[in-house]
Amino acid sequence: MNLSTDLKHRVVTAFQRYVANPVTRRLPLQTVLETTGRVSGLPRATPVGGRRVGDSFWLVSEYGERSQYVRNIRANPRVRVRIRGRWHPGTARLLPDDDPRARLRSLPRMNSTAVRVFGAELLTVRVDLDG
Repeated sequence: MNLSTDLKHRVVTAFQRYVANPVTRRLPLQTVLETTGRVSGLPRATPVGGRRVGDSFWLVSEYGERSQYVRNIRANPRVRVRIRGRWHPGTARLLPDDDPRARLRSLPRMNSTAVRVFGAELLTVRVDLDG
């Protein structure tokens, strides 16, 4: 990773953590991914964009393995996803062999554009929702 990518990651992450996420995760219709903190063991809620397709929810992480929620998934893949105000438990799968840019074309346009603009190490994540 070069200096400009690292700086971009730090700026975007700080903005999301301290400004955008605290507001958007409270919006009733915002999709939220809840992981378990790998160190604290506490629930961690992250607003995400993606799409439910059948019994799966698809999203693309902007910073791949550097994203805190991806690191939490590595430690414990059991998650919950709030979709349209309703929580769904499931198991998250990291899909490094999936083409995240192609995946973004099948996801909601506004979020996909932001992920492409601000992201640097895209990674597809699929959550297999429990029945």
